[in-house]
Amino acid sequence: MPTIYHPSPIGVIRIREHEGFISSVNIRDVAGDEEEQSTPLLQMAARQLDEYFAGERKEFDFPIQQPGSAFQQEVWQCLLKIGYGKTISYLQQSKIMNNPLAIRAIASTNGKNDLAIVVPCHRVIGSDGSLTGYAGGLWRKKWLLEHEARVLGVGQTRLF
Repeated sequence: MPTIYHPSPIGVIRIREHEGFISSVNIRDVAGDEEEQSTPLLQMAARQLDEYFAGERKEFDFPIQQPGSAFQQEVWQCLLKIGYGKTISYLQQSKIMNNPLAIRAIASTNGKNDLAIVVPCHRVIGSDGSLTGYAGGLWRKKWLLEHEARVLGVGQTRLF
C-alpha cells in the first residue's frame, strides 16, 4: 500500500493510499520504518494538509475511503458535516444522527476514524466543553481546535 510520512506542526503524518483513495491519515510522534512509496494522490493529500496547517484550507477534496460497517460510515459522514472551527458534543452528534441511545457506539466509532483531520473527529467534545478522547492525544486535539479558531479569528472554542 503506497505510504508517505509527512512532517506537520503536530507530528509526523502517515498518509496511505488504497485503490485510488486516501485510506489513512494518522498523526504520530515519529515516522515508521516501512518503505515510503509516493504517488500523485499522496502528494496531493500532503499538499492539502500543508495548506490546512498554513490556514489556507478548510476542506479537503481528495478522494477518501476507509473500511467500516454501514453504521461506522454513517458516523464518519456526520463528522464531515461539522464546520471548520465549530464543535459539537458526542450527545449532539447522536441526536443529529437520530440515535441518542447510541452515544457510546458513536463515540467509539469516532475513535476508530482512520482519517484524522480530514474526517474531523477532533471537533467532537464533551457536553461540558471538555476535550475527551482523541487517538492522536488530547494535546493534538486542543492544538487543532485552537488552530481553527485562530484562522477564523475567534476566541475560545465552544459548542455551536
